[in-house]
Amino acid sequence: MAGTIHVDAIDLATQRSRKFLNLFATPLSIAEYLSGLVLSSIATSAVALAVMLVLATTAFGLSFFVYGLMLVPFLLVLFLFGIALGIVGSAVVLRLAPAAEWFIWPIPALISPFAAAFYPLSRLPGWMQYVARLLPPSYVFESMRAIIAGGAVLGRGLAVGGGLDVLCILLACWFFTRIYWHAVRTGLIARYSAESLS
Repeated sequence: MAGTIHVDAIDLATQRSRKFLNLFATPLSIAEYLSGLVLSSIATSAVALAVMLVLATTAFGLSFFVYGLMLVPFLLVLFLFGIALGIVGSAVVLRLAPAAEWFIWPIPALISPFAAAFYPLSRLPGWMQYVARLLPPSYVFESMRAIIAGGAVLGRGLAVGGGLDVLCILLACWFFTRIYWHAVRTGLIARYSAESLS
């Protein structure tokens, strides 16, 4: 029984890696591949967001709908930053093989203290504030704090966060493209199959 499960796992890994190799053997462009990743992420994230909103509303009585359409730009800035992180994560896995997934999962936890998610930006040490100002989520959380405190929407902060999002996505796409062409030139894509079986 255990031997059968092990063989089935190897067969599944082989099929997955062959599909990956076949994908890059097609005339699919890098932009099309990244667009597919983003669209599949949008679908799964939309489902997860809907479930979380329902749970937060029913279980804890938190109604995010009182903010109405004001939530849309905040969620958009956070979502675009998540797309940039996802593209970077995909590039790292492409470069280091599937075993590098353990390196990707902690990245959001490492970024969250700098994103001012738990504490206001003013409470962070000076060096952390400089790093936080480079991250789009910090502008979202600071603006949300201002709204909850009864202040006005900080449009300038959201604009800066959106601009940083665009820059992050462009840098992430550049990084993925460099890793992809390095993997093609050095044969890493072919080794991807062998490493996924070990």
